[in-house]
Amino acid sequence: MEASRPASTDVSQYLGAFRRHWWIALVATGAGLGAGTALSQTMPKVYESSTSVLVQSVDQDTNAQGGRTKGAVNLDTEAQLVGSGAVAVKAATLMRSGLSPIELARSVSVQVPANTTVLVITFKAESPQNAQFGSHAFAEAYLRNREETARAQLDRQIKSLNLKVKQLTGALTGINTKLAAAAAGSSTESNLLSLRNNSQNQLNSLTGRLNELTTTMVGGGSIISDARLPDRPTSPNTMINIGTGGMIGLLIGLCLAYLRERFDRRLVTAADVRDRGRVPVLAALDDRSTPHFDDVVQPYGPGGRVFNRLRNEVLASLREGDQIIVVTGISRGSASTLVAANLAAALARTGSDVILIGAHLPDSVVDAAPLARMLGVSAMPGLSDLLAGRVTLARVLQRTPRIPSLRVITTGGAATAAGLMQSQRLRDTLSALRQQGGYVVIEAPSTSSSADAQSLASLADAAILAVELRRSRNPALIDATEQLQRVGTRLLGAVVMPRLAPMKPGDFVAPAVTLTPEEGHTQRLQFVGSPRQRPAESAMDETAIIERIPGSADGDEK
Repeated sequence: MEASRPASTDVSQYLGAFRRHWWIALVATGAGLGAGTALSQTMPKVYESSTSVLVQSVDQDTNAQGGRTKGAVNLDTEAQLVGSGAVAVKAATLMRSGLSPIELARSVSVQVPANTTVLVITFKAESPQNAQFGSHAFAEAYLRNREETARAQLDRQIKSLNLKVKQLTGALTGINTKLAAAAAGSSTESNLLSLRNNSQNQLNSLTGRLNELTTTMVGGGSIISDARLPDRPTSPNTMINIGTGGMIGLLIGLCLAYLRERFDRRLVTAADVRDRGRVPVLAALDDRSTPHFDDVVQPYGPGGRVFNRLRNEVLASLREGDQIIVVTGISRGSASTLVAANLAAALARTGSDVILIGAHLPDSVVDAAPLARMLGVSAMPGLSDLLAGRVTLARVLQRTPRIPSLRVITTGGAATAAGLMQSQRLRDTLSALRQQGGYVVIEAPSTSSSADAQSLASLADAAILAVELRRSRNPALIDATEQLQRVGTRLLGAVVMPRLAPMKPGDFVAPAVTLTPEEGHTQRLQFVGSPRQRPAESAMDETAIIERIPGSADGDEK
């Protein structure tokens, strides 16, 4: 099961995820910008035009105290009347539009500027001309409706007053008739005179009010700023749509980048090895310091300095009596070979006796990075020949030309090595090497390819994991650490490097050293690699003579 991320994930990890998956955020942002642009192109254009109307008070206006209703005119009520059905019907008639009054009313909006008796009537339409005409039509229809309503109220008041005047006039006529028949100085005459005076006063008041109403000029308001022809649409706003689309795309991209980082099981950075796999990182190689697939780096170059620090870390971590270090990868490839060879070379440069054992049987000739080519020794015989009993330990030990204190046991014949990594002969070999002193570095196969790495680790004192970023996965790292824990081998840490470019068939070269038998109990070592691969530091010539002891049964060196 994959280990969960630590709870203390900080901002740097999120920024690292964004750096690794920046292209997702970039693609999502571009898609958002494109979507905003496409939306702006497909959305219908909307134009707006506004007309300002000054609302004047008429006698029938009533006020509600509060807000914008403290003045002579209730502006909240008037704003609602602009979008009413009666006004919309009149506006539709003025516009001669095919749209229904309800649809026209949906396109109008009213605003009331603060501390004014002005209504700003705005109309939206798909063309500048319709927006201008619609705004003016609704303003005109509102004023006509307000004027007609005020005139109707005034006419009703005049009609009511005329009826009352007529009633009082008839009553006065009856009073005058009774007064003529009444006896002079009687109480009846006195009462009739008082009643006539009251009726005459009422008639005079109603007549004055009637005269005032009949001369009143009705005007509900006026247009103080007529609608103008808009020169650009208010919607869609291209810049806002593009910016909004870009921001939404960026947020989606960041979420996708985080999800990809969260559920991606590949190990992408050294922090992933440390945080997700819970394995300490002893050394981290970058593109500049990572050696070639068949190189032992120079001690003073960028890669050499990294492996020198790795050597110091390893020596500081080893306990007293620890001699055997196994280096294994968590994925197929040459990572463990590079780390083992360069670690052994760094240890040997201190003057210590170091033996490098190649126990990594290559998957194929092309994929392999054999130690023979890297260190300038013979490819055969090797470990598989030793474990098969064909040669002795002294025969397979080869001293490297460039680093005298480093001896190598190559892989040997891979075809006959099946099952030999679990043999008793291997245990006896490692015991013999312990007695010789010095350090033993074992280049083991990956933990994901076979059980040989676990078997070799059980015979070692410490282990180092070689991790190829972007190729190795977190479950494989966890499985490797669990394999080592089960056999009780102490894991020192991991060496992290970028993903190695696979060796192409054209890059394959012959082993740096081949053995050519000659007469007279000698063998000639012929260097056939490129000039870069030849041991330049060696004082020996292009050929080297290794004497054999006559009469040896298996041709072992001594």
